[in-house]
Amino acid sequence: MRAALVLLCLLPAFPAFAGGEGAGGEAPTLVGVARIPAAALDSQGETLGGFGSGMMLAPGSWKRTKAGYQARLFMLPDRGWNTAGTTDFRARLQKFDMALMPDTGNPGQEGQLRLSFKGTLLLTDPQGAPTTGLDPTGVRPAQGGLPDLPVAANGHVSLDNEAVAPDGKHGFWVSDEYGPYIYRYDARGRMTAAIRPPEAFIPRRGGKEDFSSNNPPLGSQYDSGDPVSGRQNNQGFEGMSVSPDGKTLFVVNQSALRQDLDPADVKATRRNVRLMAYDIAGAPRLIHEYAVQLPTYSDGGKVNVAAQSELLAIDDHRLLLLCRDSGGGFASKRPQSLYRKIEMLDTSGATDIAGRHDGDVDSIAPKGLLRTDIQPVAMTDFIDLNDNAQLGRFGLHNGLPQDTHDLYEKWESLALGPAARPGEYILLVGSDNDFVTQDGHMAGQTYKDAAGADVDTLVMAWQVSLPSDR
Repeated sequence: MRAALVLLCLLPAFPAFAGGEGAGGEAPTLVGVARIPAAALDSQGETLGGFGSGMMLAPGSWKRTKAGYQARLFMLPDRGWNTAGTTDFRARLQKFDMALMPDTGNPGQEGQLRLSFKGTLLLTDPQGAPTTGLDPTGVRPAQGGLPDLPVAANGHVSLDNEAVAPDGKHGFWVSDEYGPYIYRYDARGRMTAAIRPPEAFIPRRGGKEDFSSNNPPLGSQYDSGDPVSGRQNNQGFEGMSVSPDGKTLFVVNQSALRQDLDPADVKATRRNVRLMAYDIAGAPRLIHEYAVQLPTYSDGGKVNVAAQSELLAIDDHRLLLLCRDSGGGFASKRPQSLYRKIEMLDTSGATDIAGRHDGDVDSIAPKGLLRTDIQPVAMTDFIDLNDNAQLGRFGLHNGLPQDTHDLYEKWESLALGPAARPGEYILLVGSDNDFVTQDGHMAGQTYKDAAGADVDTLVMAWQVSLPSDR
């Protein structure tokens, strides 16, 4: 099984997408839906869940067929089942074969998009040792060209992976929330390098780096509290992407750094995040940094920020950003999501702040208010994932009844392939089910999630038009 996975990584580098004339600007249309049961198992005999946290097309695998499209997908779980505490879950990629037969009519049910599970690739540290999803309690000092790394009490590197992209050299990049770091892996899943971001992103407590996300292991109790500065707990590098030409890696934090919000009103002031661009032609080098103001929505009369869950570069200055609320959907505290959209970003007119506010306590938005000398990245709505007119054609919905056809809360992965006509593309959007099942298997234990539900993983296929000048 591992040999097959390695061969996929050895395919040619990811090609630039062919845009050009002919993009008619048609509204995004949902053309297919796939579902993976919550109780399915992977090649390690563990629950095949959470893999919608990140998604990557195997380089060179996207093809048109008589019926539609086919490709190979690598999908990325995060740190494992953690609704009752973090677990010793080994980081991995899950491999699927994808087939899409687009349907623009009213099929009334799912199944136009099919995902066939093909195997699991375990990820290791540079020495080949297992990694873990357990909350970090310590630091492995910098060595072998790598920076200080977060480690759990068992001594293994702690990872909460959230996005994956090809590196153009037969391996791949993975972004993580604990660091927050960006890790590089070879084709066999061995860690070879890590990007430590500017010190402004590194979580600190008591003046020292402290990578805990305040999520104790299952059965343990402690309270690390919030970092004083750096990334918030569980709000690290949720979004990452490599430009189609393979030259630039983009990464963005899920919501504002601690010093870029008001600790007295976090939910309403965490909107100013930092989008960074790294030149990856050689040794990664930070070349740009921008402010992105996340969208807001009203919840019971209160203003909340829709944190971002994924990033997808469509050229060297335009990106898609998936932003959403929390706590709305199937098996959640309320049946309806209030905000779940894919936005279009354009950095071309934004202020480049690289190196200006990157010290460990430097702020671009004191108390959550963006500095007046910083022009943020332009943002426009692209797809409303809660559009019941689109969802209803496939038997899905947002809101009551709160059943398995009600979209689950978390949608966190994006991938893009060219469609039949110039300027048109198929955009895949995946959900993260948080490993919520009543028949779970992980780290040598069985479990039943307290939600009392089985949350399947859904992947949607949207047909979209993109700017013709890309």
